[in-house]
Amino acid sequence: MFYRSNSDGNGGETTWCFSQVKGTLEDDVTEADLISCVEFNHDGELLATGDKGGRVVIFQRDPASKQCVPKKGEYNVYSTFQSHEPEFDYLKSLEIEEKINKIRWLKRKNQAHFLLSTNDKTIKLWKVSERDKRVTGYNTREEGGRPRDPTRVTALRVPTVRPADLMVEASPRRIFANAHTYHINSISLNSDQETYLSADDLRINLWHLEITDQSFNIVDIKPANMEELTEVITAAEFHPTECNLFVYSSSKGTIRLCDMRAAALCDRHAKLFEEPEDPHARSFFSEIISSISDVKLSNSGRYMMSRDYLGLKVWDLRMETKPVETYPVHEYLRSKLCSLYENDCIFDKFECCWSGDDQRLMTGSYNGFFRIFERGGAGAGARRGELTLEASRDAAARPRQPLRARRVAATAKRKKDEISVDCLDFNKKILHTAWHPHESIIAVAATNNLFIFQDKF
Repeated sequence: MFYRSNSDGNGGETTWCFSQVKGTLEDDVTEADLISCVEFNHDGELLATGDKGGRVVIFQRDPASKQCVPKKGEYNVYSTFQSHEPEFDYLKSLEIEEKINKIRWLKRKNQAHFLLSTNDKTIKLWKVSERDKRVTGYNTREEGGRPRDPTRVTALRVPTVRPADLMVEASPRRIFANAHTYHINSISLNSDQETYLSADDLRINLWHLEITDQSFNIVDIKPANMEELTEVITAAEFHPTECNLFVYSSSKGTIRLCDMRAAALCDRHAKLFEEPEDPHARSFFSEIISSISDVKLSNSGRYMMSRDYLGLKVWDLRMETKPVETYPVHEYLRSKLCSLYENDCIFDKFECCWSGDDQRLMTGSYNGFFRIFERGGAGAGARRGELTLEASRDAAARPRQPLRARRVAATAKRKKDEISVDCLDFNKKILHTAWHPHESIIAVAATNNLFIFQDKF
């Protein structure tokens, strides 16, 4: 289980503890500093964040923290670079934000690291490499790089390579642009590590990493008459092992599995995952809260997780009729949907992620809370398999100390250590989370701060 409670499960200490926070923890936060995506690389040694200012910050695992017993999840800043700049589309008179929507790492093939980053319109492939040597003794230029006067060259020198201070360089290797009319919401690398897909509201394109001026449209749901538009694409992802399969979710709460072997244009899905709606529970907000904000395939490739506004669902790819597991994230907000609609919080897009062994799920909520679920815990006695933690200053003030499980009281009768649903701060939202691929280390983005926690159990 995730935690051992010191009491009856309300506010008990957990085996999770605060490891680090990257940020200022200040109240005065600029819009550009807000973190917009978080992603571990394939071995968990690097952790990348993107922000609304178009910057990418890469953190590297501290080598000393891996030698400790038990291991510590400590990361230091490795590289920072400006990935995207604000642009202006003069044909459509539209500003293109520099905000980083997604980051995806390529599997490492040599000493350098490669990652894809995207804003609303342009995808870039970045190479991040180290340089700890420098060449000296040039014949045609000075040590500072300025050209040398040829008349001053009196002898031929052989340049030599000498040690130098470690320098990490980030350079753009490919720029994939001008392929999306609408805002890009997803990018996903294929298991062949040669192609990737990018999705916007109405189309999904397939790219080759070596070709920047051409992409193939593999899904197009744009109707001939835009007045007939009933749904949009909200997320898309490739299967982790089958290079011909990918899934995409929609604002109608459906997920489609497509097979690229069937046709070049995957307008006809191979499978449709949709849970029948209860007609008695239908309300004005039903369509909004059923919209899927994120979809993630498990590392094994057998299961798929989807996040709607109020909960998580786990699907078996072999069964389309209903999810095999359902986890309510903040069901206590159902009575607050009117006020959430008025302040636009009902349209927030929460992401979700799997643990490396596919046995645990994580997603965010409000008030700085994030939820962790142990699979198989749904149903009777599900409380023992779920956990609510908080990314806050209080956690940062108690490093290495066990975090306390948080509880939200849905009714006026509030137990000890519970917080009332009326006291939740909806400005403190956890939209972006990431789980280390091999260890119980998680990264949680809270406004401009990146919290890192680890499980000591």
